[in-house]
Amino acid sequence: MTAELVRGQNRPLSRTRVEIRVSAGTPVLALASACDDAGRLAGPESVAHPGARSLPGLQVPGAVAGEHRFAVDLDAVAPSVHRLGVVLVLPPGGPARFGAAPASYVAVADPEGAELAGYTLTGLDAETAVVALELYRRQGAWKVRAVGQGYADGLGALLADAGLAAPAAIALAAAVVGAAARDEAALTTAPVPTGAAPAVPLGLPEPQDGPPTLSAPALNEPALNEPALNEPTLNAPALDAPTLDYVHPRRRRSTTEPPEPAPQSAEPAQPGRPPAPVAGDASGWSLDERLYNQVWGMFEDLARSVAAYRSACDFAESRMDRELDEALSDPRHRLAGSGNAARDAARARHDELVAQAKAVLDRDLTQLIAESEVVEPALPAPYARWANPVWHGHGAPEEAPMALRLGDLHLPERPDLRIPMLVRAPLERGLWIDNGRTGSEAAMTMDTDRLRRAAMDMAVAHAVRLLAVHPGDRFSVHVIDAAGAGAASLAPLVAAGVLAGPPAAGASGVTRTLEALTRRVDLVQMAVRAGAPEDLPPDVDLADQLLIVHDFPHGFDDRAVTRLRYLADEGPAVGVHLLMVADRDEASAYGPLLDPLWRSLMRLSPVPDNHLADPWVGHAWTFEPDLPPPGSRVLEQTLERIAAARRDARP
Repeated sequence: MTAELVRGQNRPLSRTRVEIRVSAGTPVLALASACDDAGRLAGPESVAHPGARSLPGLQVPGAVAGEHRFAVDLDAVAPSVHRLGVVLVLPPGGPARFGAAPASYVAVADPEGAELAGYTLTGLDAETAVVALELYRRQGAWKVRAVGQGYADGLGALLADAGLAAPAAIALAAAVVGAAARDEAALTTAPVPTGAAPAVPLGLPEPQDGPPTLSAPALNEPALNEPALNEPTLNAPALDAPTLDYVHPRRRRSTTEPPEPAPQSAEPAQPGRPPAPVAGDASGWSLDERLYNQVWGMFEDLARSVAAYRSACDFAESRMDRELDEALSDPRHRLAGSGNAARDAARARHDELVAQAKAVLDRDLTQLIAESEVVEPALPAPYARWANPVWHGHGAPEEAPMALRLGDLHLPERPDLRIPMLVRAPLERGLWIDNGRTGSEAAMTMDTDRLRRAAMDMAVAHAVRLLAVHPGDRFSVHVIDAAGAGAASLAPLVAAGVLAGPPAAGASGVTRTLEALTRRVDLVQMAVRAGAPEDLPPDVDLADQLLIVHDFPHGFDDRAVTRLRYLADEGPAVGVHLLMVADRDEASAYGPLLDPLWRSLMRLSPVPDNHLADPWVGHAWTFEPDLPPPGSRVLEQTLERIAAARRDARP
């Protein structure tokens, strides 16, 4: 299962022989740097580039291309090397900056081709060279980290920052980029004999009949607990019939097809004021991808602005404390009676700095609110709130969505500024809606029955959204409600007839449902590994599956628990997704046996809760679920349209 990384996030590597995959929206140079434990280069020989392609354990591609793949043997890396960086450089003749090109995607895969971790480089602007990710040693093991550090002054600045002397860095950068320019010129001017097929230059991928299909990454969900909101994931061209390709249907990888132009503001910016915000004003191949990237940019902007404000306030506080200590400890102030004046001056400087920081924060928040007011109404159904009018005219889609909205995120500095929490689809990990009262302060003040009903209503809303944004034959929903306690919340789904079967009740129903889904995972995994999907039994449903489990562990024996853990671990890679509505305390009898299960799921709360930690800047984001407005029939109307579309699609 691919781990979607956000900037700064890391993940252990379980393999020492891996493959680096680069999928850029424009031709780029792919380089590698070998640094010591301080991140410093020993010299120009520590950089692998088309003119000197090999380093111990790796060999980089030899030419400019939009797609790169090269193997890395971490066991063969020199002991003095602690960091291997993957560097992307824009060659002459292409886009002048990464901000003008579609977001690049870099992944680490095992020798069998399964991606271990991936990272989409978003938020770049004037940079022309970027350290995309790095493989690094930590306590004898290797890890991968998403870096995303760009340099507007190009490869020379990047190399100088890594410790090369300025003359050596400039000379090496000039040689690498100059060679790339000559190669590009040779490729465009070389004559081709009549009747002969153009030769494929060494290092370039073989021509294909269509855009290559590569796994790509999920609302960085925010960089949440995982965040992952950066996220900005997996893509392949959508087909007319279900297949075994569980990658995203939206991101096109062709390097010859230009991205759709982003909309421009109709009103020119007034002098001294920022331009008017425009929905979709971000890079991407489609409007949905541009909106997704724009939402992620809003999340990053809010995180940075608040982090800068908090940092300024902390500095002002520490400076005032230091100045007050100095004033109190200086005998001249005590004898001359000037201590009060010194204290007043320290407090005045503190208040001035805080006021300046607050003014900058207010300016940034005003711009973000204006952008949110433009973007929110333009979001498509998968990204939109249930209160958005887009749901009243939403019809059956032709392809799966790029991402899904789980709720809203906000920070205490401006609670009314809500950033959509979008996660990539298909879901890379299961969801856990915590209906326990010990999960948050808001939950502890709520009646237990109301909290459980709110959690199940939230699960049903997510199920309806998933059904509505997938083609009718591409998504199925199963329900385990062993005690029948969720019948009231499940009534709309049951009445509409959109479930794969009646909610499973009792221990026998739990066993039967888990057996069927486990069998599907096993068969599809074997078919994928064997490269023979056509040999699957005809009763295997190729549509993505969502399993809603209510009131776990009621009705589960040890075997059922083992199967549930198996589905959580292995299911997402083959289109089986888990949505649990449970109280962890009720499963405490299993002890640490279930710890891996809870850790594998993304925890959500049916009430506002600041449990989503952002490792990028250290914020605790408050998550608020998105539910239909009180008294609204949007869920029932959406289910009616889903049921009608499915009836019309039947032969």
